[in-house]
Amino acid sequence: MRLSNICKELFLSFEGEDKAISGLQTIKDASSEHIVYLENEKFLDTLKDTKAGAAIVLEKHRQFVPKNCSVIISQNPHLDMALLSRLFAPKIVGFASKPPRIDPSAVIMPNVYVGNGSVIKEDVTIMAGAYIGENVTVEEGTTIHPNAVVYNNCIIGKRCHLLANCVIGSDGFGYAHTRGGAHVKIYHLGNVVLEDDVEIGACTTIDRAVFGSTIIKKGTKIDNLVQVGHNCELGEHCIIVSQAGLAGSSTLGRNVVMGGQSALSGHIKIGDFATIAARSGVSKNIDGGKVYAGFPLMLHKDWLKMQVKILSFFKEKKI
Repeated sequence: MRLSNICKELFLSFEGEDKAISGLQTIKDASSEHIVYLENEKFLDTLKDTKAGAAIVLEKHRQFVPKNCSVIISQNPHLDMALLSRLFAPKIVGFASKPPRIDPSAVIMPNVYVGNGSVIKEDVTIMAGAYIGENVTVEEGTTIHPNAVVYNNCIIGKRCHLLANCVIGSDGFGYAHTRGGAHVKIYHLGNVVLEDDVEIGACTTIDRAVFGSTIIKKGTKIDNLVQVGHNCELGEHCIIVSQAGLAGSSTLGRNVVMGGQSALSGHIKIGDFATIAARSGVSKNIDGGKVYAGFPLMLHKDWLKMQVKILSFFKEKKI
């Protein structure tokens, strides 16, 4: 879309060249055909160096937009980005014209749907009722169990196991909010990438990225009933136990262990070889190589000491 047409849709004006815009992107990864937005001031330095063709910003941030980048002044850049995401969202079905390519050695059971443009490679097994969207790649030796769903444009690595009813690449839970309190859907334009030897448990959901990819790196094993939010990145050989939840844009190092029902708030970074005990809540970045427990989160050994003190208090008071 031309930038002038985009601004008409948003009822906004722009300053600079009227460029052709092909989509939305992050400030860091944008090219001259992308439009970006700034909501958080911690990305001001990144905005100064962006290669984006246009930027949606508050009036007070105009000065940080590079000269070759057209400027759209908005009172609510996050809301305007959400409105734009609908315009650039691809169709769910019918956008790929080439038929799927399925290797002769693959086993495709009855009632499996494989969308146009998808590639199913050697020795893949797809069991009854599974749905594979358009432009999906499934690498060698992977097994997809009954009723699993892999949405458009996702990439599944070699020797992966996707257990029954898991969902890979659904839209993330993201909304912008109007002054009146209405929730405006943010269409997620990225995908999910599972590297080699990843296992996804039954009824686990992994959301596609808003931009770019949600990434599960090689060797990571995820149990049943786990939620992984949009734009998360899980390092190699992590273990995520049942009913754990990761909010959007969380980043785990390698060999991180999350116990059952533990949870991360958004934009959290977890260091390599950290262990988070069951039912713990993580609300800030934590170092690797340590064991944590509780909420507020603390070192596991300190949490155990606290439990002893609490128990002793109740015994003394005969409560």
